[in-house]
Amino acid sequence: MKLHSTVTADLLAITSYDAGHIAVNGRRLTKSFILTPHRLLENWPPASLDGLTVTDMQTVADLACPIVLLGTGTRQRFPAPALLRPFVEQCIGVEVMDTGAACRTYNVLMAEGRDVAAALIIECAN
Repeated sequence: MKLHSTVTADLLAITSYDAGHIAVNGRRLTKSFILTPHRLLENWPPASLDGLTVTDMQTVADLACPIVLLGTGTRQRFPAPALLRPFVEQCIGVEVMDTGAACRTYNVLMAEGRDVAAALIIECAN
């Protein structure tokens, strides 16, 4: 799906996505990553929700964004509660949704000037 952005000069926005890729400012990414309006952390390790670890989640929590969107792949699945501990300990809000919904929500919050991080899982095709 191609997305149209409002005013996002000098910010990182999601410009399109499908099941196998997400484009950030037109650059196609095919592996899971973490995105904030000012930072892109490529090659975030999880290739599926089942591969998500506390260390992966700590990486996201360490960004200290007050809002985190966790895109869990092609469908919404909730991680084990223990994986959310880094966010609870830092009073960070986490919203869990499918990756497409996380892409759309990220763009809205980013365009509003919100301090948001999107941890987006792109599931590897086997």
